[in-house]
Amino acid sequence: MIPFLDLKAINSQYKEELLEACEKVIDSGWYIQGNEHKEFEKEFAHFCQTKFAIGVANGLDALTLIIRAYKELNIFQENDEIIVPANTYIASILAISENSLTPILVEPDIDTYNIDVQQIEASISSKTKAIMVVHLYGQATQMQKVMELAKKYNLKVIEDCAQAHGAYDNNKRVGSIGDAGGFSFYPGKNLGALGDGGIVTTDDAKLAETIRALGNYGSHKKYENLYKGTNSRLDEIQAAMLRVKLRYLDKDTERRREIASYYLKNIDNTNIILPNIKNEASHVWHLFVIRSKNRDDLQKYLLDNNIGTLIHYPIPPHKQKAYKEYNKDTYPISEQIHKEVLSLPISPVQNLKDTKKIVEAINAYR
Repeated sequence: MIPFLDLKAINSQYKEELLEACEKVIDSGWYIQGNEHKEFEKEFAHFCQTKFAIGVANGLDALTLIIRAYKELNIFQENDEIIVPANTYIASILAISENSLTPILVEPDIDTYNIDVQQIEASISSKTKAIMVVHLYGQATQMQKVMELAKKYNLKVIEDCAQAHGAYDNNKRVGSIGDAGGFSFYPGKNLGALGDGGIVTTDDAKLAETIRALGNYGSHKKYENLYKGTNSRLDEIQAAMLRVKLRYLDKDTERRREIASYYLKNIDNTNIILPNIKNEASHVWHLFVIRSKNRDDLQKYLLDNNIGTLIHYPIPPHKQKAYKEYNKDTYPISEQIHKEVLSLPISPVQNLKDTKKIVEAINAYR
């Protein structure tokens, strides 16, 4: 069986270094907001080309705290609107509604699956305060038009980078292009912890300071609380694990690109729609997503051939029971995508033999 994702094999590559890092934390006696956390923040900020990085508990908190901080800074108010792609994972939208702001859904580009930048302006209203872009599947959104609109309408740009660690747009890393970026370190991400974790990147010192306080019970100084905050901190052991894995991230990304390139060159089946790549060198291939009108049948066929796949995602956010207020809305492109997408195995430990087997199976599908 070719698994969709073999996390044990991925982390086994670095087992000795991970154990050493873990032992170092245990021996230090400092398990929250210690040296590993501080050093990882510096290293990740350098990696993303930003001035600040603030470790938080998970990727959802990263996005939620960005919005919450803008509220505390009186830049956002309740019932303001944030534009967001309609086909994103629900976390992007949860971060908006959790702060009592209104998500305004915009259709994606059918070719890239990222927000259709040509449709954003029509959704901007007097209540719009931000555009949240989602660099879906590992491909950076085309940010030039987004930033032009943000400047024109005085909007903030929030980047959801949960699937795009290290991706570029116009020679800038995602997370450094907009006003703030939110990353997830969920174990299956390109840079995954051995638990949960997240981080916010920004060049805005006041925003960084506010997010750091909000995630620490609203406290900027021990036992003094500026805000009604929460507990959202990247723990010391996960920071140590991530410091090890960050050193290998670019190498791992190159391996993902090699597998993606093989898929793109060798999958040849009229029943399959391959990813459309605007800039192959900037894509980090968190997921390799194909489309088929017979998606469910294709998935079963691949499983019968001992190939694991996943669907990212089977139900669009506006059709989820959690957002019943949107259930009657129609977003045809998003709905088409959610009915047709299928993610193939791709990881830094996937070998050529398995990759060839996957291609051969897909090419034989009728």
